Amino acid sequence: MKSFVVDRSRFFLLLVAALAALSVTAAAGAAGPRTCTTSCATAFTPNPLGSPFGIARGPRGSMWFGQDDYLGQINRQGKVTMHFIRSGAGIGWVTVHPDSDVWFAERGPGMIGVFHANGSLREYALPSPDAVPQGIVFAPDGNIYVTEQGSNAIARLNPVTGAAVDIPVPTPDATVQSGVLGPDGAIWFIERSADKVGRMTLDGQFTEYQLAPGSFPNRIVVGPDGALWFTELFSSMLGRITTSGALTEYPVPGGPVGITVGKDGQLYTALFLAAGVARVNTSGQVTGMWTLPGAVGPLQITNGFGLDIWTPDAFGGNVYQLTPYATGR
Repeated sequence: MKSFVVDRSRFFLLLVAALAALSVTAAAGAAGPRTCTTSCATAFTPNPLGSPFGIARGPRGSMWFGQDDYLGQINRQGKVTMHFIRSGAGIGWVTVHPDSDVWFAERGPGMIGVFHANGSLREYALPSPDAVPQGIVFAPDGNIYVTEQGSNAIARLNPVTGAAVDIPVPTPDATVQSGVLGPDGAIWFIERSADKVGRMTLDGQFTEYQLAPGSFPNRIVVGPDGALWFTELFSSMLGRITTSGALTEYPVPGGPVGITVGKDGQLYTALFLAAGVARVNTSGQVTGMWTLPGAVGPLQITNGFGLDIWTPDAFGGNVYQLTPYATGR
């Protein structure tokens, strides 16, 4: 079984190695971020302590996040409930289906789990226990597509029968990450080690778009402008690519990793090296930056129920709720 813990440690070492260079870029690119206080950020500490990772807005007025062997839930009153899934689960990516089921990636055993609205749990085995599943995408063909870091593939999972097949990504050892259904009906995803953005049609046809060497892309979403937006951690940039493949990149200091679309129609990105959050409009302008008190290394991010933004600090142990100011400086 491939260990996601090893990959997490390697990820951290790579980030530390790039810290000096990115710090110079950050200093040159923008004024310093505003530090949040209790007036704009609230930290929730799960019990037991651990490494919260994926997060999504879910059913029953709660935010849901993955942490080690648990699926966590934070309700509107701030109560944190931890649902034990299994030993060694290594729960990462969390996604909520339109029917309110909470889906999550079990990186340890190479499985996908679903926590139903009625409280029941079902797990699906992927073709390889070494899959290290990451992004989870619901597609119009009724299947679920899962980016697999360990198998260098995208799995097609039938949630009715449980049958799953791997569709290999053309570039070997690409470290397949993230994933989103594009406006063109294809699956768009990240090839982190290969410095590529990938596109796969539902019948398994691939197109790959090369980025600059060493850019280290991580997460991808559909922006409010209909283009695909993604993070480049080592380049300290956000990338924008149209469905026809036209690429534009914008500097965002602080090491962007996670990315989401806020209710205000702007993009929000988790800054690993700045231990905070940046807001970027669709013209690529940074319109706000905030550091989070006590944060170490946020990796994922999502919108909440209003204008609030949520990010779990995988290396610091807290889950943060950020209420951005109209101007973030």
